[in-house]
Amino acid sequence: MRRREIIDWTRETYLVSARAACSVLQFPRSSYYYQSRRDPRVALRMRLKELAASRPRFGYRRLHLLLRREGWKVNHKVIHRLYCEEGLQVRTRKRRKVAMQPRLKLDQASRMDERWSMDFVTDQLADGRYFRVFTVVDQFSRECVALHAALSIRSRDVGKVLDTAIRRRSAPEAITCACYV
Repeated sequence: MRRREIIDWTRETYLVSARAACSVLQFPRSSYYYQSRRDPRVALRMRLKELAASRPRFGYRRLHLLLRREGWKVNHKVIHRLYCEEGLQVRTRKRRKVAMQPRLKLDQASRMDERWSMDFVTDQLADGRYFRVFTVVDQFSRECVALHAALSIRSRDVGKVLDTAIRRRSAPEAITCACYV
């Protein structure tokens, strides 16, 4: 259908014959002139739309069963084709993430080095390998206390980075971990 529209546009724009337009676009003239004789199945389409509107979470297979029960002698492939042509696809629901435990309201940091936050950030290299960055941030000043990037970060690496940060600055009263298990 789309190629016919392109050929029609070409004919109107450049004032050429159908033969010339089909030749340039390498589209068979027999396909351009072809008129489908397939039954449009208007009644079946209407009933399929009604069922889909009354049962929006049903896919084409369940609608096919309902139509068969009503006495329609139709193949499931025909139902699938009509279902897609009418744009009746079921949209997947977006699932909301639910917190596993109630979140605790933490007090705001009132001075530097009172509370640090640590987290991992992941990205991908051009060759497809992933790398991680371990970050430690002071919650009061939003200053980055430590960064450690590697292809894989082990627990001993985290310990070394934290020890180095504590040696350079004073130890915080608390460390908030935003890491998910």
